[in-house]
Amino acid sequence: MSRRRTGFSTFILIASLLASGMAGAGEKVLRLPNLFGGPFHLTDELGRQVSPDTYAGKFMLVYFGYSYCPDICPTDLTIMASALDALGESADQIEPLLISVDPRRDTPEALRQFTDDFHPNLIGLTGTEAEVASAAKAYRVHRRRFQMEGMSGDDYLVDHSTLTYLMGKDGRFVTMFPRGTTAEKMSETLQKYIRSGS
Repeated sequence: MSRRRTGFSTFILIASLLASGMAGAGEKVLRLPNLFGGPFHLTDELGRQVSPDTYAGKFMLVYFGYSYCPDICPTDLTIMASALDALGESADQIEPLLISVDPRRDTPEALRQFTDDFHPNLIGLTGTEAEVASAAKAYRVHRRRFQMEGMSGDDYLVDHSTLTYLMGKDGRFVTMFPRGTTAEKMSETLQKYIRSGS
């Protein structure tokens, strides 16, 4: 995966939003309502059809990634898992979700094996190419499949956005965590919204 391209894309997105006045320049965690999220229709790692309504009444902590990711996704999901562990019982109010950017290879079974390595509450979601594309568009996630020298066939990587989104109990966007957010900062922010109930 291209660390430079992924990090640069994330930086450009956040910088442009800050420059437009949508968030205060001093905010470490951005609050950009109505720009991210929306309906999706996907299949979870147990083969069930799901949508945001499936998780109504809980916060959704949403990350886009894939099970074949060599480094970035495992690192980010480990941070997410540590943040959830730090919440203790409060973590039950959050549904952590991994939405695949690689539906070609990420079957429900593949995702179940992958998510189990990080946190027992983490649920993987996949779907058809059209379904995943729709979800990615709703969250303004870019993804691009590419092959490095020597790769062929189903041996490829996927360059993708690396933001983590917090959606409220009503399914609407609350805030986002840029890549590099520490588990401590993420946990602190999650706890704040859990206490406020929104």
